[in-house]
Amino acid sequence: MNEEILTRLLLQVQRSERSVADAVEALKTLPYEAVDGFARIDCHRALRRGRAEAIFCAGKSPQQVAAIFESMARRSPRVLATRASTEHFSAVIEVTPAAQFDPVSRCIWLEDEPARPRTLRPVLLVAAGTSDIPVAEEAARALSLDGFAADRLYDVGVAGLHRLLAHLTELREAPVVIVFAGMEGALPSVVAGLVAAPVIAVPTSVGYGASLGGLAALLGMLNSCSPGIGVVNIDNGFGAAQLAMAILDPMEGR
Repeated sequence: MNEEILTRLLLQVQRSERSVADAVEALKTLPYEAVDGFARIDCHRALRRGRAEAIFCAGKSPQQVAAIFESMARRSPRVLATRASTEHFSAVIEVTPAAQFDPVSRCIWLEDEPARPRTLRPVLLVAAGTSDIPVAEEAARALSLDGFAADRLYDVGVAGLHRLLAHLTELREAPVVIVFAGMEGALPSVVAGLVAAPVIAVPTSVGYGASLGGLAALLGMLNSCSPGIGVVNIDNGFGAAQLAMAILDPMEGR
């Protein structure tokens, strides 16, 4: 339940297109809905924060993900599930045939009704290496479902800095830049030294043994010599997208 859906519901009652009893029934689960004893869907989050809850699939069985997805799809034309496997998707399409899946971003989503397109320039996603692309594409999917466009600048890490410097115009025109890097995690510091826009740094679990599953990149980003960088957790493309949209919403007048 978001502001748009609630407004539509109240207008239907006002126009006598829907009974008061039907509206009351729809509003009964406004705070949350319990699903089979293993989940409580936060139906109120979109009203509070402007964005619906997403499903984090890792650690959930395919049947659990399918039940949660089906419940959310009854209330919203757009649903997102992250860290999904092909097994999760197989269960979801049994109950929500219109769902889609991207194995690169590991996202399942429903988009029966596209979000209102945003008028700002696209968010720029900058990935240090090809191995960082799955996390970047998770962010891209989250942005897209909320109407935000994303441009991509991939494989421009510090080992070949000329690849990044060839795209200074795109970097400086972006309203927000999200930078994905594993290994030593140096790329966000370089980008933040070149642009005035907010830079969101996403450490990825990419690298050899001493990278410690992304911990080295995380610490490097937290200790950046470039001021004004926001750092999210390891491999958290979804969280980076949420932060970018929170930054951009006031610019949109939302």
